[in-house]
Amino acid sequence: MNKLTAEEAYVIEQKGTEPPFTGEYDDFYLLGTFICRRCNAPLFSSKAKFDAGCGWPAFDDNFPGAVRRETDHDGRRTEILCANCAGHLGHVFEGERITEKDTRHCVNSLSIRFVPEGTELPINHHK
Repeated sequence: MNKLTAEEAYVIEQKGTEPPFTGEYDDFYLLGTFICRRCNAPLFSSKAKFDAGCGWPAFDDNFPGAVRRETDHDGRRTEILCANCAGHLGHVFEGERITEKDTRHCVNSLSIRFVPEGTELPINHHK
């Protein structure tokens, strides 16, 4: 596992949320792969990223088997977690009709790290 800052640990381990429109990947559109900040597991392709106007990075798809869904403690939302290390990523919303896939993974920038296209992905740290 990667060492996390206090702010990253708050979001990833304590299921916190960074303030909207403050994350480094909210308005970010380079080609590459978004990986879990805690374990380096590949989560999302930049090709799945879109501007949802919500203040957090939004993706309409994830890599197969990369993201696990669980009902949030409030019972109203669906939390998304890294399937490899169970780190909190954010929430997923469906039925908003924003994209053709009708899915918005609303992700904290502090939960992910960007690896530019053509760069070797870091070695995956297992659970």
